[in-house]
Amino acid sequence: MSDLYQRIECIAPAKLNLFLHVTGQRPDGYHTLQTVFQLLDWGDSMIFERTEEPGVTLAKGVSGIADEDNLIIRAASALNAPEMGARISIEKRIPQGGGLGGGSSDAASTLLVLNHLWNLNYSIDKLAHIGLQLGADVPVFVRGKSAWAEGIGEVITPIKLPERWYVIVRPKCHVSTAEIFSDPQLTRDTSPITMSAFFAGAIRNDLQHAVEANYPAVRKALNLLEKFSPAMMTGSGACVFTALDNETSARQIAAAIEEQFETIVARGINTSPPIIAHHN
Repeated sequence: MSDLYQRIECIAPAKLNLFLHVTGQRPDGYHTLQTVFQLLDWGDSMIFERTEEPGVTLAKGVSGIADEDNLIIRAASALNAPEMGARISIEKRIPQGGGLGGGSSDAASTLLVLNHLWNLNYSIDKLAHIGLQLGADVPVFVRGKSAWAEGIGEVITPIKLPERWYVIVRPKCHVSTAEIFSDPQLTRDTSPITMSAFFAGAIRNDLQHAVEANYPAVRKALNLLEKFSPAMMTGSGACVFTALDNETSARQIAAAIEEQFETIVARGINTSPPIIAHHN
């Protein structure tokens, strides 16, 4: 993109973990994982506008998060272009602490869009490396493909998934990822599996048992969703989901449970939604 672009819009997509196995723990304390990231056609709406004034401002902040802890601000700073300026607006749809990757996706979108808006010409590999310093999930959003991931989540292989429909249920609780990873009940030694085993259905979320034990609302949501279709928790929770072959079935299930829980219906996609740029 040229330096003529003044305004860029994008959707920062949510993700689901279609499975999550904890395969070990490194000496530095980080857990090694295997997972599949499924991108969704639903997420946060973001608008980036170039400003003459250096620095980055959030037109509408994320409630409860100070600027120095906000991944959007941290991502912009990590690009190391202090002479450049931008105003960022965001319409948050992805809940915080839901296991849907909202903060990581917003950070990745910030890296990608400001790279264009500021004409920095960084490669995707460089942006993914910068993203990894912000969080283990950021690189998958930078690369913009549904993916098989290993290591601490940073060893990424793009994967083509059937574009199914998902009903996502949001319990009214915020799960602490750090708390769950330190839970003594957590399985930390699941044997690695192959992609073919994943496609054959030999999967689970190793964090789910510990979350269910500590967060009754998550257990209740899983039990309710299981009445309609096999359900699983995404990431470290709190959101849970089920996969359907068509939109009609997904919306019927969502309608049946929306009086008890907030629900989201979204379609799985293999590539992130396109960025829309404006000259003025």
